[in-house]
Amino acid sequence: MVHTDIAEILCVKPKSKKKTMEEDVKKKKMMKIEGEVVVMKKNVLDFKDAMASLLDRVHELLGRRVSLQLISSLQPDPANEKRGRLGKAAHLEKWVTKIKTSVTAEETAFAVTFDWDESMGPPAAFVIKNYHHSQFYLKSLTLRDFPGAQGGPIHFVCNSWIYPNHRYRSDRVFFSNKAYLPSETPELVKELREEELKNLRGNEKGGEFKEWDRVYDYAYYNDLGAPDKGPDSARPVIGGSHEFPYPRRGKTGRKPTKSDPKSESRLALINLNIYVPRDERFSHVKFSDFLAYALKAVTQVLVPELASVCDKTINEFDSFEDVFHLYDGSIKLPNGHTISKLRDVVPWEMFRELIRNDGEQFLKFPLPDVLKESRSAWRTDEEFAREMLAGLNPVVISRLQEFPPKSNLDSAKYGNQDSAIRVEHIEPNMNGLNVEEALEQNKLYILDHHDALMPYLTRINSTNTKTYATRTLLLLQEDGTLKPLAIELSLPHAQGEVHGSVSKVFTPAEKGVEGSVWQLAKAYAAVNDSGYHQLISHWLQTHAVIEPFIIASNRQLSVVHPIHKLLHPHFRDTMNINALARHILINADGILERTVFPSRYAMEMSSSVYKNWVFTDQALPKDLLKRGVIIEDPRNDNGVKLLIEDYPFAVDGLEIWSAIKTWVTEYCSFYYKNDKTVQNDTEIQSWWTELRTEGHGDKQHEAWWPLMQTRDDLIETCTTIIWIASALHAAVNFGQYSYAGFLPNRPTVSRRFMPEPGTDEYTELSENVDLAFLKTITPQLQTLLGISIIEILSMHSTDEIYLGQRDSPNWTADDEALEAFKRFGKNLELIENNIIRRNNDKRFKNRTGPVNIPYTLLYPNTTDFTREGGLTGKGIPNSVSI
Repeated sequence: MVHTDIAEILCVKPKSKKKTMEEDVKKKKMMKIEGEVVVMKKNVLDFKDAMASLLDRVHELLGRRVSLQLISSLQPDPANEKRGRLGKAAHLEKWVTKIKTSVTAEETAFAVTFDWDESMGPPAAFVIKNYHHSQFYLKSLTLRDFPGAQGGPIHFVCNSWIYPNHRYRSDRVFFSNKAYLPSETPELVKELREEELKNLRGNEKGGEFKEWDRVYDYAYYNDLGAPDKGPDSARPVIGGSHEFPYPRRGKTGRKPTKSDPKSESRLALINLNIYVPRDERFSHVKFSDFLAYALKAVTQVLVPELASVCDKTINEFDSFEDVFHLYDGSIKLPNGHTISKLRDVVPWEMFRELIRNDGEQFLKFPLPDVLKESRSAWRTDEEFAREMLAGLNPVVISRLQEFPPKSNLDSAKYGNQDSAIRVEHIEPNMNGLNVEEALEQNKLYILDHHDALMPYLTRINSTNTKTYATRTLLLLQEDGTLKPLAIELSLPHAQGEVHGSVSKVFTPAEKGVEGSVWQLAKAYAAVNDSGYHQLISHWLQTHAVIEPFIIASNRQLSVVHPIHKLLHPHFRDTMNINALARHILINADGILERTVFPSRYAMEMSSSVYKNWVFTDQALPKDLLKRGVIIEDPRNDNGVKLLIEDYPFAVDGLEIWSAIKTWVTEYCSFYYKNDKTVQNDTEIQSWWTELRTEGHGDKQHEAWWPLMQTRDDLIETCTTIIWIASALHAAVNFGQYSYAGFLPNRPTVSRRFMPEPGTDEYTELSENVDLAFLKTITPQLQTLLGISIIEILSMHSTDEIYLGQRDSPNWTADDEALEAFKRFGKNLELIENNIIRRNNDKRFKNRTGPVNIPYTLLYPNTTDFTREGGLTGKGIPNSVSI
């Protein structure tokens, strides 16, 4: 610690410098700069912080305080001419009287007064030093009416946790909200900018990271298994190999396991303090919400599970009435003035969720939307097909371009895997069309999970799971709805995979045992789609693939870089939720392995699918073109034409995509006047190189990566990142409870194969289809666990920030960028109106369907600032935050 710091702590001025300082003051034109600092202390939920907070108050009385020093943008520091000169230290005023011990984490505004030499010009940054024993959250510093700033304020948007000064190896520096390309950065700020990035890389940091460390680095998914517990709990390292490629996750630095030096040791299950950089952690409100939802989920699982102990068939639903009872009866809380007052005096967000204000029942699951209109509409063929376009996984269906469907699996390894569906299976149900006509008129579509599952099916079926690889063929009808034509259920050949697949084809039927068999066939297809949705559409293609972008952006793009400012809102909370997922969801014997059919092979299977992941194909228009559901047409908006005009995900999604791209184009064009500007941007080039070679290192040699040599490359890349993190995640996440909260509609496990004629199971199927159905799909405990977790995942947090919103109006000082962002918000508001109009248009049957659920998963909710949260079924958060 330098001598000036010691003098400041002891409230003693160094005597040797007193005369010199007085002489300097006479020469300077000193002025008083009034400012406001907004901070938030930890709350009393952090019990270990209580003593530190008491010590903080004592030290404040003794003069040991929080100090701030402005950094000049014009005058160099005599000790280091590459940096701006430091102003005199100022301190937060009235800490003892303003900071109160609070049940909730509350913001507090402090006055601060700086003595400033006018000749030093407007400050470009400031240093903050915390001499307390505990950390606090620094939200912002605002300097009012600063001369030379057109009489307006200078804003420093901080949003960072400040730990005691001794925890840091270098000063905590915050920059003003002005954006600079590296080449345009003021000379006295460049070294500060580079040093801050170096700190965040933490390349010299070894060992396990501590909560105050601010290190962003990469690691493989080597923390999922627990090999020290035995071979059943071991899992392969995912990422870093040709066999198991994967995006990288955030590094924690934990020790390796004793049994396997390549695997990282795990924390105790109840320990949620997994390292992610502190500013990536949930806010107090978000974490309280998360705990509340989790606590509620545990009680909802335990109540019916304990009741089932006395049931005649433990861990089984005896009828659909047993399932419906999960949402019926129990304690209904009053609605109105009394319960509102009770909520007001309950201080913690985590208990407020348990005392609902909407009349929802206590310790019961809310009624899923799929059951609100009818308790049987979910079983119709129309609804089964409609959910492929407007349900929770509308990103897989594709146009059939050749018949019968072909497999892309290696025939040398897997034999003949082509489809067994033939003309005679489907033509009788094709409304008078033959197959050739239907292909020519773009009327045949397929939900194809065959190739993704078949390589793992033998291993999956060696567990308690008994399932198939499925293909579902559908006909696009004149009214815009899809009609199922056939479902193919395939198993590997009994003599080995090299002999190909053994397949059976089932076609629609409404009555008798044939109708019961058809219902089961749809259930097997839904099991495939549910597992693919959770592992691939949701986890891999949003959560996992976006994390390397977050790490690379923090390591290579300064906070003053315009692209960092553009992308940062779309990274909020993602590393934290992904860390929690590795801890309790996707880990060995975790919730996903227990509730979704691939079981212990889940992450291996998602790694196999990642082999075919292409970043550029994640752009929505390219995704739709690849799946054949649109064709290029320059006469239409976005230059494409939908072949299924009533495809809610695609229709709404293309409007959202267009709005994002327009916003990104206007923003990037302000900072990058030509392609050369992109090529000469050293931070952008380092960012893109590291993202490809390290973040998605297993894909670094792919030819499809953009070269990042043009402005168009940058615009398309940023648009795709924002699309994945916001709209795509919203489309596959927040509809989960609406559709899968009633698990028979979206079963995640099948426990026995299709009954064969002449067996007891077939007789049971013919006599009691509901019982046979429930015995085939997810059992009771897994159902309760599954419903509980998807209820949590479907919840919007009460501090949600939606697309078109920012957490601070002062996120940038550039008026052109602010005006473009306002236009973006206005475009999203127009899209909200368009979605409402389409949902009310009776011509579009796929927007509501037999279950009467309006499609709102891509409703931006930009106009909503209520911060209510909950199971709203609408809204596009900026980021993958749950």
